[in-house]
Amino acid sequence: MEEQLKLLADKLGIATQFSDAGLVRREYDVSEDVVKFLVRQLGYNASSPKDIDKSLQSFERRRWQRTLESIYVVGQDDIRFDAVIPAAAAGGEFGLIVCPEGKACANFGEISFEVVNTGEKKKIGKTDYVLLNITVTSALDPGYYDVSFKVNDKIYTSYMAIAPRKCFENEALKEGKIWGFTVQLYSLRSNRNWGVGDFSDLAELVRIGARSGADVIGLNPLNVLNHSFPEDASPYSSLSRLFMNPIYIDVENVPEFTEEDRAVFEPEAEKLRQTELIHYAEVYRLKIKALELLHKRFKFTSDKERRKEYEAYCREKGADLEKMAVFQTLYEEKCGGTWCGGWRSWEKEFQNPYSEAVRKYEISHKERIDFFKFLQFEAERQFKQASRIVAESGMRMGFYRDLPVGVSSDSIEVWSEPDLFLPDAGAGAPPDAFFPNGQKWGLGTFNPYVLKEKRYEPFIRILRANMHFAGALRIDHVMGLMRLYVIPNSRNEGTYLRFNFKDMLNIVALESYLNKCTIVGESIGNVPEGFLETLSDKDIYSLSVLWAERENAGWGDFRTPEAYPEFAFTSVGTHDMTPLRMWWFAYDLQLMRSLSIIPDDNELHQAYHKRENDRLMLLNALDRAGVWPEDNMRTGNYLYGEKYPEGIEEAVHGFVAKSKSKVFLAQLEDILHVEKLQNLPGVDRDKHPNWRRKMPVALENLEADIAYIRNIRAIKRER
Repeated sequence: MEEQLKLLADKLGIATQFSDAGLVRREYDVSEDVVKFLVRQLGYNASSPKDIDKSLQSFERRRWQRTLESIYVVGQDDIRFDAVIPAAAAGGEFGLIVCPEGKACANFGEISFEVVNTGEKKKIGKTDYVLLNITVTSALDPGYYDVSFKVNDKIYTSYMAIAPRKCFENEALKEGKIWGFTVQLYSLRSNRNWGVGDFSDLAELVRIGARSGADVIGLNPLNVLNHSFPEDASPYSSLSRLFMNPIYIDVENVPEFTEEDRAVFEPEAEKLRQTELIHYAEVYRLKIKALELLHKRFKFTSDKERRKEYEAYCREKGADLEKMAVFQTLYEEKCGGTWCGGWRSWEKEFQNPYSEAVRKYEISHKERIDFFKFLQFEAERQFKQASRIVAESGMRMGFYRDLPVGVSSDSIEVWSEPDLFLPDAGAGAPPDAFFPNGQKWGLGTFNPYVLKEKRYEPFIRILRANMHFAGALRIDHVMGLMRLYVIPNSRNEGTYLRFNFKDMLNIVALESYLNKCTIVGESIGNVPEGFLETLSDKDIYSLSVLWAERENAGWGDFRTPEAYPEFAFTSVGTHDMTPLRMWWFAYDLQLMRSLSIIPDDNELHQAYHKRENDRLMLLNALDRAGVWPEDNMRTGNYLYGEKYPEGIEEAVHGFVAKSKSKVFLAQLEDILHVEKLQNLPGVDRDKHPNWRRKMPVALENLEADIAYIRNIRAIKRER
C-alpha cells in the first residue's frame, strides 16, 4: 500500500493493519480496496494518487476553516478549547461567556480565562490564521454549556460538555458486595402473561428478588423492534435504541382494559402461554389487536390526568417519537408483513423523513401514527411502574439495562439521520477465540466526523434513553467507544474505524453523572492494549464470566474467587454462552457439530476431550474453594459425563458469588437447570430458535422451587 494512502487512512482513523483476538494472534494487512472504500464512506476520495493528495489537503484545512468547533468535550480539571482567528486579530480584545445550556447568563457570574497563541499558523486563500488555546480558570460543574467567544467586535458560538473525573458509582457498590439476577425479559413464564414475559412479570421478579436479598436485575435490551416482522426478535438488532418494544406491555394492565376484554382474549392467550417456545408473530398480533381496541377507547377517555400524561410524554419525546411513529406506519403500509427490501426500497420521496411527501403522509395518517405513539407511552408507563417497585422493595441498584452496540441498518435511526451512518458498511468483529471466522453483524455504524459535528447529540439521546429508570447500564462491545470493526456490505473483509475515544468516554461519564447510573463495559473480544486500564480510571466496571476467568487463554485452571477483578459485574455465563447443565453434558458441542460449526468428527472428538479436561478442572476448583453443599458433596470425577453432580449448580454459584467482584449476577437458566442455549451467535433462527426459550418454571412457583431455594441459599452463604 502506498505511503500517501496509509497517511490518509491514519488521519481518518482507518486501520491499515490490525491483529485479531484468536488463541494464536494473527496480524492482518488490510487491502487497498477496503481502505479506499472506507475513505469514500467518510466523504473523501482515494481513487488516484492525485485524489489522495487532494483529500489530505482537504483534511488538513478542515480545522482552519472555522473559528470554533461544533463542540468541545473536556474534563472538569482541564477546561480548555481552541479557536482559529485571523492573525491580524491575535493582538485584539477577547471576551468569554460560558452559560449552562439553555439558561440565561445574567446571574451566572464572572468567567475567568487565559488565551495563549500556540504559534501554529496556516494561510487559507489570502488570509493568515493562527490557533489560540483558551483555558477556563473558573471552576465549573459537570454539565453542558453554551459558549460565546468574543474577538474584538465579533462573537463566535459553540458548545461545551464538561465531564466529571469519573463515572457515577452506585452507593450499594461503595458499601460492599451485592448480587442479583440477569434475565431475558421475554423468557419469563407466568400464569397470567400472554406467551411472552412482560413488564408486570418484571415487577413480580423484582418483588421475588427483593425478598430473596437481590439488589439488581440485569435485563436484555428492551428496544423497539420491527412492528411488521415480530419474528425478527433479536434484542441486539433494534429499530431504535430510543424507544421500547411494545411486546412487553401487559395488555391487562392498560387502564382501558375491561373484564369483558379478558373473556375475549384469554382463550388465545392461554394457548400462547402453554407453548414451549415463544411464538412472536402470534403473541404480537394478539397484543396489537387488543391494544388497537384500547387505543380507540383511550382517545375518548374521560380520564383527563391520563390524557395530560400522554400529551406531556409526546412533548418530551418530540421529533424522535414522531419519526419513530411515522416510520412504523410507513413500514406497515409499504411492507405489511412481506419482505420488501426495507425502507431503501420505498419511493424516493419517502426515503427522506423531511420531504414534503412525508409531511403530507403524517397529516393523512395521523390516527395510525398516534397509535404507535400510544404504544410507547404505555410501554414507558408500565416500565416506570416496575421501577417504582424497585424503590418500594428496597432494591438498592435496581435495573441493570443493556445498550446494544448498534441498530439494524434497516432502522428508524438510519432512516431519520442517514448522513450520520456509513451508507454501505456495518459493524462486525474480526476473528477471535469464540468465532474464528469473525462476525458480520451488519449493524448501522456512526460516521465519527458527522457524529461530532452533530455535537454527539444522537449518542447522548441514546445514552439517556437507556439510562432511564436504571441503576446501571451495560454498554455492549464497549470497545466501540474507541474503534469499531467495519465491514463493507459487499465484502466479508473489514478493518477498524477509530472514534474520538476521549470525547466518547467523557460523554459517557457525564451522562452517568447526570443520570446517576453506574456504567459497565462489555469487553469480550479484541481489546486494545491499555483500554481496560483507561475504563478503570473512569470507574467503568468490567464484565467477568466464569468461563473466561481461566489461565492460559481458557486452557488452564479456573482462577480462584480471590483472583477475580474487584470492580466487575460477574456471572457464570451470558445469554450467548452455554448454560451450566448443557455445558456439563457437552450438548453444545453436539449442537455445533449438527450445524457444521464444528466441521468434522475429528474436531468434535478433540472438543469432547478438552471438555472432559475442563470438567475435571472445574470440579477441582470447586473443591479447593470449599463451596460444595454439605448435603450434596462431590462423589467422584463423573468421567465422560456419565453422571451429573447434583450439587454442582449450587457449588458454581457459591464459587462465583465468593469472588471479590462487587456484583454477582445469577442467570435463571443456571438456577433452573436449563439444558438449551438462549442464543447461538451467527446462526439464523431456522437452524436454532434464538431468543425464543421460556423459563421452565412460572414466576408464581419460583420461590417454592427447590432448585431456586437451594441456589439462592448457596449465593447468600458467600455474599
